Amino acid sequence: MTKKLQQVFPNLRGGWSVKLYGSTRAIKTFKTQAEAVVWARAKSKKNGLGLSVHGRDGSVRSRHYM
Repeated sequence: MTKKLQQVFPNLRGGWSVKLYGSTRAIKTFKTQAEAVVWARAKSKKNGLGLSVHGRDGSVRSRHYM
């Protein structure tokens, strides 16, 4: 069973973006990772999505399944 997943990841401009797994476009971008995680966690919880938070090096820092 594959569950839909949102990702928080660093973007090329130095900020942080939130996107759906498999999508090429960001849903929203933020200046800090903390802002992106707060927003993505609220949206994930509301929509029943999982959340994956990546570090600057691309590694997965945490995963949350709502």
